[in-house]
Amino acid sequence: MSMPVRIDDELYEQAKVASKGECRTIAGQLEFWAKVGRAALDNPDLPIEFVRELLIARTEDRAHLSTFASGQFRE
Repeated sequence: MSMPVRIDDELYEQAKVASKGECRTIAGQLEFWAKVGRAALDNPDLPIEFVRELLIARTEDRAHLSTFASGQFRE
């Protein structure tokens, strides 16, 4: 369900710029920032970059993942 929400013009412009670089809609960028912020508040001991990367990884198509085999990277 979509709901119209009023946001600050400056925040909108920042989301507009960031959305282009991250291939999202402006609404999608704002939603992503909200999810990162909520997850960061729920997990204050985790670095914000870890939270961000985790949320991105959760949206990736699992069909493209490779299986990790123990000892695969021996020197």
